Amino acid sequence: MTGTARVDTAGLMELLSVSLGVYYGDFTVAAASENLTASQGKCLTVLRRGPVAMRVLAHTLTCDASNITGIVDRLEERGLVRREPSPSDRRIKNVALTAEGERVTDAIRAKMHATQEGLDRLSDQERDSLHTLLERVFPSQSTG
Repeated sequence: MTGTARVDTAGLMELLSVSLGVYYGDFTVAAASENLTASQGKCLTVLRRGPVAMRVLAHTLTCDASNITGIVDRLEERGLVRREPSPSDRRIKNVALTAEGERVTDAIRAKMHATQEGLDRLSDQERDSLHTLLERVFPSQSTG
């Protein structure tokens, strides 16, 4: 026996909860500094990975389709996103970031100081390990 205590699943879940609370609070403040709600900011973050169908966006953000329509309408009014026909099915509307939307998304990330400071405490090897572990824990959410 090595003398190191094992962390059980409940302990890991608690630490994830605390971590996500810090991240979400940091994100909410950063989004607000760009005059966005947290939901609008999350929408931009999802779209940073590429254009997404409205239906998929609603599912990803776990909200009702009517809510997504309002969020996208407000982002579109600000010139942060645009609706475009899907290349595979012209009946489906995809939502894509504009150049300004990319700039705002990057600005939000840059203003997440508590999250940045926490991650900066990790060595390159620790970052690699954390990345690998998170991909294993949440494989369907991995961005590649």
